[in-house]
Order: sequence, then structure tokens, then C-alpha cells
Amino acid sequence: MKNKISLFVVLLFVANVSYAELKVGVVNVAKVLQKSPQAKKAQQRMEKEFSPRKKLLETKVKEINQLEEKLNRDASVMGESERRKLEKDIFDKKREAKRVQQEFKEDISMWNNEEMGKIQRRVLDAIKALAKDESFDLLLMDGVQNGVVYYTNKIDVTEKVQKKLASLSD
Repeated sequence: MKNKISLFVVLLFVANVSYAELKVGVVNVAKVLQKSPQAKKAQQRMEKEFSPRKKLLETKVKEINQLEEKLNRDASVMGESERRKLEKDIFDKKREAKRVQQEFKEDISMWNNEEMGKIQRRVLDAIKALAKDESFDLLLMDGVQNGVVYYTNKIDVTEKVQKKLASLSD
């Protein structure tokens, strides 16, 4: 709703600036990103790069589960020292798995942020190129707080506002 009001205000403001017909467009960046071949390739690269670590982590979890099953199954027939040793081994393996999992999540997050940043810059470049190629006067991004991506000088009234502000008395 806020975006629609902002768009209406911008269009109303622009209409007062020039009586010429304006070409305005809106881009749903989330949809562009979702369907972009660059994002799909990045996803494939991520899966390829992180797949071995994911399998290693799954193996560690499986091993811990097997040790816990053994402890539950055989605890009554184990000696006290053997049971404590197994409990300590399970505890140590859980701690190690938790550490590896945390590092794994952090690495994926960092990798994803870097890749998405690259893709977002390419999307922005594509939007600006399209705006110039197709002579848009104003392009807005849907779902973004400051949604202006591109505008032509004919709708930029910054200097007029500065002059008006200077003319107003304190």
C-alpha cells in the first residue's frame, strides 16, 4: 500500500513537472532474481561446492545416532567405565558436529551473500540498460523502500526545489 501511495505521489509530482507523456515502469526484482539463469547457476555451484561438507556432516550425525542407539541398547550390560567412555565419546562427537554445522552455515551464508550481491548488481545494470534502451523516464522497483532505479533529467526537479528553498524566508 505504501508503495502504491509513493508511486501515486511521484506520478502526481511528475505530471506537474511536464505535460509531455512519460514512460514509467515497475520491476519486480524478486521475480527477476528468482528466474534468472545467473541465480540458477549460482545455486548449482553452491550445491557442488558444499555437497561434500554436507555429506560429511550427515555422516557425523548418523554416527552419533548409532552410538546413542548402542548406549540405549547396551547400557545395562556395559561396565561403568565403558558406559562413561561411550557417553563422553557421544558428547564430544555432538560438540564437534555442532561446531562443524555452525561453520557450515556461516560459510554458506557468506557465500550466498557474495553471490547474490554480484547477481543483484547485474540485475540493476540490466534494469538501467533497459531503461535507456527503451526510453523510460522513470523505473521503480516493486517491494523496495526507495524504489527509484532510474529516472531521466526531464523529471528531476532537484534544482527547482533548491531554488524554491532558497527563496523561502527563514
